[in-house]
Amino acid sequence: MTTSGIPPLGRQHPTGQHDESTPVYVISVAAELTGLHAQTLRQYDRIGLVSPGRTPGGGRRYSLRDVMLLREVTRLSALGIGLEGVKRILELEDQVSALQSRLGELQAEVDERRAAERRTSLVVWRPQPRR
Repeated sequence: MTTSGIPPLGRQHPTGQHDESTPVYVISVAAELTGLHAQTLRQYDRIGLVSPGRTPGGGRRYSLRDVMLLREVTRLSALGIGLEGVKRILELEDQVSALQSRLGELQAEVDERRAAERRTSLVVWRPQPRR
């Protein structure tokens, strides 16, 4: 809690620094950082393309991740991709990231099991008969 009794926006690292998902930018600053009009950001929020955090009063707060996402929307739109296409591309990229993360978890689990098997394996040595 802050001295005003309002909880601080977003998450902070133990060092007190904000991370890239902390919603800190008001809409006018996010618009300036992306080169887009504030009304465009509101429209993107309405259609679910980029959904910023909200203050207790309902004001939008954009994170660094949101700003980077808005820049990616701008880049894809400039290539001639419609907003529905951009939305689908972003959804698929999120799915790929989630799957890559899960694959990494599973690979670590497999590696851990293999290492455990090597530590607990019993190797029987039998001399080969002489010929």
